[in-house]
Amino acid sequence: MAITIRRAEQRDLADLGRLGAMLMRTHYAFDRQRFLAPGQATEGGYARFLGSVLDSEEGCVFVAEEEGGRIAGYVFAALEPMSWKELRGPAGFIHDILVREEARGLGIAAKLMETAMEWLREHGAPRVILWTAAPNEGAQRLFLRLGFRETMIEMTKELER
Repeated sequence: MAITIRRAEQRDLADLGRLGAMLMRTHYAFDRQRFLAPGQATEGGYARFLGSVLDSEEGCVFVAEEEGGRIAGYVFAALEPMSWKELRGPAGFIHDILVREEARGLGIAAKLMETAMEWLREHGAPRVILWTAAPNEGAQRLFLRLGFRETMIEMTKELER
């Protein structure tokens, strides 16, 4: 299967909304207390959210397009300033990476990640940071293969009311 990695465009927003909703459902299934519950407006909301990044100088969205125009996956990355809260300097941040389940195992996620990291490098990011859900072992294996290292562990506790 031939895949083209390219910048996302307005015409991709419906597909991006569906993929973003899939990302939300996956995370919600991992931990219903930690992650937002997907609702009826999730696809449209996610499409609007990613659409707001398309013309940004601080962020980028790339899609993996199959022959015939179907979108197999996407990555959303952005430049982030120094953060006292996170005790880190400026960085590139991979916010989202998702490949449709039936298109996994073909190297698409790695190509999307490499494209996003190159964009971040070209835009002056000295490092790339990402978060991954603890149960998402497949993604973690990919990130380790791409040279990422573990630096933080998020922990969550629900407060009784």
